[in-house]
Amino acid sequence: MSDPVPHDDHRIGDDAAASHVPEPVLPEPVRQRVVALTAAALPSVPADELPVPLRRVAKFAPNRRARLGGQAIAAQLAADPLFRQRVTGRILDEAGELGVAVLEGVCPAAADPVEVAALAYLARPQNWRDLVEAAGEVVRAEADSAVVTELIREAEQRATRAEHDRAVAKVEADKLRDELARVREELGQLREEARTLSRSLRETQGRERKASEMLATERGRATRAAADHDAELRRVRAKLAEAEAAAGTVRATAKEARAVDDARLWLLLETIGRAAVGLRRELALDPAERNPADFVADTYADRPESVSSSRGLDADDPARLDQLLALPRAHLVVDGYNVTKRGFGEMSLEQQRKRLITGLGGIAAQTGDEVTVVFDGAERVHGLPPAPRGVRVLFSRKGETADELIRRLVRAEPTGRPVVVVSSDREVADGVRRHGAYPLGADALLRRLSRS
Repeated sequence: MSDPVPHDDHRIGDDAAASHVPEPVLPEPVRQRVVALTAAALPSVPADELPVPLRRVAKFAPNRRARLGGQAIAAQLAADPLFRQRVTGRILDEAGELGVAVLEGVCPAAADPVEVAALAYLARPQNWRDLVEAAGEVVRAEADSAVVTELIREAEQRATRAEHDRAVAKVEADKLRDELARVREELGQLREEARTLSRSLRETQGRERKASEMLATERGRATRAAADHDAELRRVRAKLAEAEAAAGTVRATAKEARAVDDARLWLLLETIGRAAVGLRRELALDPAERNPADFVADTYADRPESVSSSRGLDADDPARLDQLLALPRAHLVVDGYNVTKRGFGEMSLEQQRKRLITGLGGIAAQTGDEVTVVFDGAERVHGLPPAPRGVRVLFSRKGETADELIRRLVRAEPTGRPVVVVSSDREVADGVRRHGAYPLGADALLRRLSRS
């Protein structure tokens, strides 16, 4: 569509001739619409035809152009007629028939007066000031109508609230009348109760006087009973003093008898100790540097390890294990894979061995007992890291099971030495029990390790 606004010197001259006439004050809706139309048309104007203050505004996003550059756009429209004519041509093209009507100075009856006033301000036909003034009157009329409508709405709301308050007040008044009737009824009942209570009070006072007389009589009797009680108490205390004296004599006799028994027991233990020292001297026994399990390890195991002390378990109760490990010179023997596969079988065999041996090292360090852990040789791996101090690690030989090696270790121990075997294998438990060892379940050791 061609630009309906003539861009000739005559039109510019008309604008120059009217430049001495001050710009009309646009109603706010008209001013906002003028800015919005101009902001929307800015990108279609070549950059070299835009005023310098608006070149940066033209680069804004559409929703920010009118909001951030509104003042600059309004100022350029008022001060630069050539820019206004250039942008008006594009705006009128977009307006279509309404733009043509505005150029002819006609205001269609169905058109928005604000839109007409905005187009008239930009195109400036012969009667554009009248169109702007008419739009202002329409806007003011609409504002006044909106104010009147709002006042009517508020008045209606106040009337509605007043009617509601009146209904509420009526309901409250009915409630108060009902409450007053109920209070009057309760007051009558209270008066009747007060008369009844007065009669009861007089009767109670009479009974109280009789009770006071009876209390005085009972006090006299209590005084006599207290005197008799005091006399009886003195007699009982005298008997108690005699009994305490007799008890002191008995305690002294018992203490003397206990001293005699302690002297006899000490003499017996001293005699046994000296006899043991004399027997050791007579047999020329030197302190043993190796334990019986060390000889079994040398003979039947592929890999002997260093010896250290540890602690054992009983059944599945870790408390029983603590009791057995507290015995002097206890020896803890552990069926390795029986324990690891029950407690942490999801790990690899190497991780199972490492975890068990590390835990037994902690027990050995805590108790100072001898600890031996036995694994089946079929799963043996070479290059096993050194065991913790106090833990002996053994692998059964080819053709021999860990159960057989455990029974061999138990048989190698002297009769009377406490040996604790940890295994949930029933055959192992029965076999070591026949040789005097204490069998415990694997759960007892696992619970003891988890506690550590």
